[in-house]
Amino acid sequence: MRIALISYHTCPLATLGGKDAGGMNVYVRDLSLYLGRRGIHLDVFTRSQDEHVPHVLHDLGFGNRVAHIPAGPEHPLPRQELEEYIPEFVDHILDFAKNKDVHYDLIHSHYWMSGLAAEKLAEIWQVPVIQMFHTLGKLKQQVAQNADEAEGDYRIKGENRVITIADKIIASTTTEKDQLEHLYGAAPDKIEIIPPGVDLSYFYPIPPDEAKEYVGVPLEKRLLLFVGRIEPLKGIQTLLRAIGLLHDNDGVEKNLCLAVIGGDLIEIDGTECEEMHLLRQLRDEYGLQDMVTFLGKQSQDSLPYYYSAAEMVIMPSHYESFGMVALESMACGTPVIASHVGGLIHLVEDGVTGYHVTVDDHVALSEVISGLLDDKSLRYRMGHDAFAFAKKYDWGNITDRVIQLYQESIFHSP
Repeated sequence: MRIALISYHTCPLATLGGKDAGGMNVYVRDLSLYLGRRGIHLDVFTRSQDEHVPHVLHDLGFGNRVAHIPAGPEHPLPRQELEEYIPEFVDHILDFAKNKDVHYDLIHSHYWMSGLAAEKLAEIWQVPVIQMFHTLGKLKQQVAQNADEAEGDYRIKGENRVITIADKIIASTTTEKDQLEHLYGAAPDKIEIIPPGVDLSYFYPIPPDEAKEYVGVPLEKRLLLFVGRIEPLKGIQTLLRAIGLLHDNDGVEKNLCLAVIGGDLIEIDGTECEEMHLLRQLRDEYGLQDMVTFLGKQSQDSLPYYYSAAEMVIMPSHYESFGMVALESMACGTPVIASHVGGLIHLVEDGVTGYHVTVDDHVALSEVISGLLDDKSLRYRMGHDAFAFAKKYDWGNITDRVIQLYQESIFHSP
């Protein structure tokens, strides 16, 4: 069996936390690694964004490849411009397959633009398409706070087209399945629920003192942690306002600190992105310069240490299709405080592995943080239960389910 995985707009090898590097990158990379361990041959096709990076890399091991396919300028582009280069992307993939004398049995495409590329490839190769969206445009439209955050109609049109042509769609949760059915009219029998997995050989509890030493946090400090892209829908402004309330409370732990991991602190042109500028302003407004640190993008290798060093991980998102950060955190034995949205509804069990809070309610968020900080035994119990919960999402089990879907799709393909 040989699979073509398509991740058009972002490379699975990219450093996490950037504008277009998050849970989807982790998914494609980890699934590829685990498929390789099962003896599944695959190539991951992504648009080349740096002419200095080799067009073919073997970082996935097991003889599997990441192919950086030239399509338009070889540098990052706004998503609104990317769709026009999909035909060129497809042509170069066809050339790659012909030159390597490779035949693919199935296409697994990620995000809607990859699905549009998959449609053209599937027509020529006569193979089935399995699609994952990871996020949905209509959901992002609902939570957009201004016109700049709203998704364009071109994306909704593209998603509807991909839903029509896909042989199967993988949804991460029952919530995403319902959204696909009711917002897009997807046929229920076309959708399979298979959640992302977590690598338990990589994400596991590390003694807090050792974790703090590794990441450079003094032992006496009590670390709160946010991990994710720096954008409004992640709710970081709500988190800073909650920390501001804790700072104003004379009874709050004096050694409290918040680390924000993710995002490019400085853009390519040397300026800050608007959201980072607003976050720094908010930090200064609340006098949190000594409590809040923006760390920017961090290596994947460091994340288990940060999770293990933290008292809790906080995800005040307005929208999360799944929430890989929550799963990784729980695998490290750290409770999660998260908004009651999307996949976080399923990943965080309120009062057991963490807490749910209402979106954009900084007062409620500060109260939940304070309560969990004050109860060491509760944090320990939640961390223990979180680790036990995360074990159900071991990538080995998830990969078996994906392979089964591959086999069924190939077998039933005309």
